[in-house]
Amino acid sequence: MIKRIGVIGIVVENRKEISDKLNKILSSYGDIIIGRMGIPSKEYGLSIISLIVEGTSDDIGAITGKLGSLKGVNLKSALTSVKINDKVNSDKTGEN
Repeated sequence: MIKRIGVIGIVVENRKEISDKLNKILSSYGDIIIGRMGIPSKEYGLSIISLIVEGTSDDIGAITGKLGSLKGVNLKSALTSVKINDKVNSDKTGEN
């Protein structure tokens, strides 16, 4: 299984209306999220979230698709060109 590391930048324009749905999606993909930072902008009624992810292209595409389908959510993602496979990960931990 080939994985990639990337970042997803999310701007939420109607935080109060969709926060439950958004957090439910994020929780369901918790296994690929390795870092999360959220910054509320109360002055403008926005919330800005950055996610660092490690997963297959399909998994990363699925989470961005679900998040992007929420009304008032704008996002961009960028993935590294470096591909990580399970063999590389197991070699680093000493497992074979």
